[in-house]
Amino acid sequence: MRILALQSSIFRTGRLVPSVALAIISFLWLTSSSAWSANNYAFSDNQSKTTVEIVDKLTTRHYRNLPLDDELSVQYFDQLLDSLDPTKSYLLQTDIDEFSALRTQMDDLLRRGNLESGFKIFSRYNQRAESRLEWIISKLEDEKFLFDFTKDESLSIDPEQLSWQQDQKAADELWRKRLKSNVLSLKLAGKTQAEAKETLHRRYGNQLKRLQQQDSEDIFEALINALTMLYDPHTNYLSPRTRENFNISMSLSLEGIGAVLQSEDEHTKVVRLITAGPADKQGELKPADKIVAVGQGDDGELVDVVGWRLDEVVDLIRGPKNTVVRLSVIPADAVDDSVNKTIRINRGKVKLEEQAAKKAVIELTDGSELFKIGVIHVPAFYIDFEAYRRGDADFKSTTRDVYKLLAELDQEGIDGLILDLRNNGGGSLQEATTLTDLFIDPGPVVQIRQANQPISRHSRSRKPALYRGPMVVLINRLSASASEIFAGAIQDYQRGLVIGSQSFGKGTVQSLTPVYEGELKITESKFYRVSGDSTQHRGVVPDIALPSLVDPEDVGESTYDNALPWDKIHEVPHEKYFDFTGLISELTRRHEERASSDPDLIYLVDQVANLASIKDKSEISLNENARLAEQKAIEDKNLELINKRRTGKGQEPFADIEAFKSDSEKEEEQQASQSQDTIDVDNDALLQETGYILLDYMKLMNQRKSQQVANF
Repeated sequence: MRILALQSSIFRTGRLVPSVALAIISFLWLTSSSAWSANNYAFSDNQSKTTVEIVDKLTTRHYRNLPLDDELSVQYFDQLLDSLDPTKSYLLQTDIDEFSALRTQMDDLLRRGNLESGFKIFSRYNQRAESRLEWIISKLEDEKFLFDFTKDESLSIDPEQLSWQQDQKAADELWRKRLKSNVLSLKLAGKTQAEAKETLHRRYGNQLKRLQQQDSEDIFEALINALTMLYDPHTNYLSPRTRENFNISMSLSLEGIGAVLQSEDEHTKVVRLITAGPADKQGELKPADKIVAVGQGDDGELVDVVGWRLDEVVDLIRGPKNTVVRLSVIPADAVDDSVNKTIRINRGKVKLEEQAAKKAVIELTDGSELFKIGVIHVPAFYIDFEAYRRGDADFKSTTRDVYKLLAELDQEGIDGLILDLRNNGGGSLQEATTLTDLFIDPGPVVQIRQANQPISRHSRSRKPALYRGPMVVLINRLSASASEIFAGAIQDYQRGLVIGSQSFGKGTVQSLTPVYEGELKITESKFYRVSGDSTQHRGVVPDIALPSLVDPEDVGESTYDNALPWDKIHEVPHEKYFDFTGLISELTRRHEERASSDPDLIYLVDQVANLASIKDKSEISLNENARLAEQKAIEDKNLELINKRRTGKGQEPFADIEAFKSDSEKEEEQQASQSQDTIDVDNDALLQETGYILLDYMKLMNQRKSQQVANF
């Protein structure tokens, strides 16, 4: 996962294949040859040497300290097959039975750098996939091959119910249904059946072409990444070619649309948006949206990219600034793949100054008194390293900007502070530490542990706190890494409350190390809070939870296979600033009472429940009328929920779904045109509610102090 850049994994027909390599454990057909070929594939002596070196580094330097043994061989085998053919579409049960012979032998083969079995299994998969794609293309070219969408058929979409097909006949029937589902989705999106077949012909033709163009370096990288990803999802092998492309991509990492993408099955999925990037400013692209087509300019053809490699999709999306790219996406809340939306984005570059922290003031009343709540939104933990290294006195950084904003808010006479870290994907550890320094007195901020090495506590707050007033930290699922370090420290010191939804859970550190050919990105250390809790996997759990439309099942560290687990080490002595005993339960009660009558918060909770019901499907109908009825029921439900909200706010309900859609488009255009330099406090229900929670917090703390004085 990275910002519109190459991924070290290889995408094949219908799947991200970092684990493709697990195939290395199949047949017993081993020879003494150091270079073997099949289907024009051959691994080299250099690749064998690289394998031996990578195995050594993984088993001696990776944080997980996972031995390469028979148990790992079994995991490797299973993950390979799942990664190579996740929907069980190409390989047959007979292939799996044949492959299983080497389940527990892969560890020995990898230590010796013997890649023969892996290349043979990859070859078998390639043969099956090529044959199947040719079958699909021949069907799509047949004018008589049409589907009857009046029949009551369904296709299972529950990954837990998938199984390898027993023979070719069963596989043909599965693919008939999948093609029917593809055609129906395109038909519901506005194409004729003939046009849908033409689109699918191009899609599968491109997949076949890519399959036939892969070479030994592609296969080797995929095979090795199948092993590295058993250690954790952030450990990857970069071949010389991938590393070269990666360097180019990183030099342009903030050029394009400013989105973090990853491959998921045959789609390119949005993980998060870069704050102040072109996509974020445009406002329509959302996390968990799936990109299905890319068009250049306002009139360029929308090129279907389903089944493409991630780097190829990135190449289409990236381009010169001030040019237009159009993305056809399946929204995260879509009922099925037939729901598409085209988004127009002006390419650009994320500028450091556009990611700068900004402030606002919310005025709230408890019915008798007016309070000023300061808000500082921190979109990233940034620092101008070049200016810093040059010794520039006025270099730009998160901490320096927040320092100035705090001084300005103090002049405005704020009563409390909200530090908004929503959608902050992290950045500089140094900045996370120095920002914490503005709110606590000298003390440790984070612990860092490397495998089999002493724990480092050098990241510390070193100066007296600048701001000592009441504060809360607002987070969500997209708050990650450095954001989690800051929020965790504020929570552990009981310096302020953490409000929102559970954060991302990225609590590991990677480094690049050269190997015989290419480089290995390896996880070598892990972050821990001063309480001893890891930020890994679990992230930061808020003291008071707010609803979120970002599904933790779709986004977050816990969604990755083999993510390092949460754990705990010794607590480091640290001060506790406030006693929250009994306070959080009362604050939660007051929040829930308020939320039960707030139309905006009720609507948000209703949306979350509605999305969950839409996604809770194990099969999809292949009957056109049934699908249309299902879509209408969802649209009617959405209209019902939005009208419930509007009625609660004293607004006129929408007459129909078209009026709702028209209003939504106008609202999105208005949001896109708004200045990015300001915080829209009036239309942010979660920010408003956080303000009221802070207000309750201040009042309860003042009551407690008054009681303590009276008792004294």
